[in-house]
Amino acid sequence: MLDGLDDIQWQRLGHAYGAADDVPDLLRALRSTDPPTRDDALGTLYTNVFHQGSRYEASTYAVPFLLELLADPATPDRPSVLALVTSLAIGHDENVLPDGFPVDSYRRAAEGGRELLAAKPSPWTGAVEAAKEYVEYAYVESLDPADRGRLWAYIDLAVYDAARAGVPLFRRLLGDPDPWLRIAAAYAVAWFPEEAAGSLPPLARATEAARTAGAGTRPAELATMLVASGLLGAAPDDRLLTDPSPLIRWATAIGRARVLGPKADPATVEELMTWTAAPPAAAGEDPTDGGWVPFLGGDPSGYAGLALRHLGPRHADRAFDALTTRLPAVSGDQSLTVLGEALRLAFPDGPLPPGTPAAALTSRQRRLVEVLSHSPEPWLIDGQDFGNVAMLVAEYGLPDNREALTAYHTASQTPGTEKSGR
Repeated sequence: MLDGLDDIQWQRLGHAYGAADDVPDLLRALRSTDPPTRDDALGTLYTNVFHQGSRYEASTYAVPFLLELLADPATPDRPSVLALVTSLAIGHDENVLPDGFPVDSYRRAAEGGRELLAAKPSPWTGAVEAAKEYVEYAYVESLDPADRGRLWAYIDLAVYDAARAGVPLFRRLLGDPDPWLRIAAAYAVAWFPEEAAGSLPPLARATEAARTAGAGTRPAELATMLVASGLLGAAPDDRLLTDPSPLIRWATAIGRARVLGPKADPATVEELMTWTAAPPAAAGEDPTDGGWVPFLGGDPSGYAGLALRHLGPRHADRAFDALTTRLPAVSGDQSLTVLGEALRLAFPDGPLPPGTPAAALTSRQRRLVEVLSHSPEPWLIDGQDFGNVAMLVAEYGLPDNREALTAYHTASQTPGTEKSGR
């Protein structure tokens, strides 16, 4: 197990905190019989080889050993190991949903990146430990923006391709006795469209097995497989739109919208609209049947809002109305998802030109400004001001706090020139 781990010159590889010479011990710790030791190692790997969604040269070298650990049934917490591999492969999934992983775009963007990586110095230089100097950052910063983009795209793609080597293993794990490992495996295979032809048959078999299974994790497991099927190009059976489980109906609509696009049937459209407009569940209510689906951090309503994008402009008005219906009740990451989609629909031509008067907003833009100015929740995370929301609003040329936006909205009530249209 983990043969060859020490043959790699980890100290010459970089991660978020410099040289990656801590990675071998962290990988070994994932086999520990002590749960806190394993948890600490996993958490540290998430912070150094997957720092806030970024991947590094050391990440590429870590993935094959993670796959080796995953393949051994004696490895504890294998769903967590697979979740780390999947995160390393794609980053945060909100950045690639609802379309799936854009591997063709990455391959184009990475052209020339291999040579730039080869020219990168070791992260640290100097013979005396106390006097060593971190030089990798200076090299990256010395590149012009285009080359820097090529370098990072190449690194991301190298990590992705290292994880892609594990797809045959992920397919086998779709039939593992552990239901949480089956869920993690379905989520993993969803991101490798180049492997769709080989992944869809075992995914279909696993989906059928989940359909005929009893209670337990069935809704979450089946829902994850249905979404994965859609991301790989296979529309779920429309009969599942009448399943007793709301989560399974949701997943069926998500998968069908991904494949059928503007040709999606009315039942699929209605299911997505219902989920998009739904406020967070009240105490004692749980529309997900107690199941948790890993896509978008377990936010099915947010994913439904993203999936409306597949339906095209014909449903844009209803999509906007559904999003603005839910927006006042969400906060934190959920508000980022809902608000991001609402802004995209309200500002199809991009940010407002500087100095645009409120009276010149379109009706759809005015509606969004009104909702935001009257709703404190979307501006908060855990009861505190959420800077990411402020930055997102400012990107579209709007005031970046609720008080200023309220004043801006009040100005729009003054008679004046107004753009027509939504």
